[in-house]
Amino acid sequence: QVQLVESGGGLVQPGGSLRLSCKASGSIFSIYGMGWYRQVPGKQRELVAGITSSGSTDYADSVKGRFAISRDNAKNTVYLQMYSLKPEDTAVYYCKAELQLTRYSTIQTYWGQGTQVTVSS
Repeated sequence: QVQLVESGGGLVQPGGSLRLSCKASGSIFSIYGMGWYRQVPGKQRELVAGITSSGSTDYADSVKGRFAISRDNAKNTVYLQMYSLKPEDTAVYYCKAELQLTRYSTIQTYWGQGTQVTVSS
């Protein structure tokens, strides 16, 4: 069974740092784009950062210069390093990946279960 498992969330003070990880496990032929989204109650899920299979990155304006996305293709893992965290970064963070399970299957979107990040003093 294919799944995305996130880790690394928690409580941090303003100005602090956290590193999120998301590992894709199961029988996977190929992984394409990967990304991190976040959602707060009552609002739509929003893109935080994305990374292509070749390493090109994209960031939401609100996190540019503070967050860094990276991936380890050998480990099927994507990371989100977060610096200078602000209270408005508080949200549930979700990992997303575009996966091809076999050579002949279509590319499908998978989501992780989410990890809570709380920035508060």
